[in-house]
Amino acid sequence: METATIIGSFAAIASTLSFTPQAWKIIKSRSTKDISAGMYALTVTGFALWIGYGVMLKQWPLIIPNSICLLLAAFILTMKLLPRPKREKVADALDPDVKA
Repeated sequence: METATIIGSFAAIASTLSFTPQAWKIIKSRSTKDISAGMYALTVTGFALWIGYGVMLKQWPLIIPNSICLLLAAFILTMKLLPRPKREKVADALDPDVKA
């Protein structure tokens, strides 16, 4: 395997996993108080553009990790924008054992 492929693979994994702790923290805490909606709106836009770019180039290494990142970032943004009762309902569905 080429060095560039190895580095790219680790970059894709790290980028994808980087959103998981934030998403999980929201589910556990039911709180999005300290999250910037503007930052996540830009992040979601960026991932959508990367996916479009990957599709135009027919490059699955761009499409797949950016699609996963888009889903995670969009989940975080959606949770930020949802009213608290709906946010708690979503979090309860994903992790019913937590009591706020």
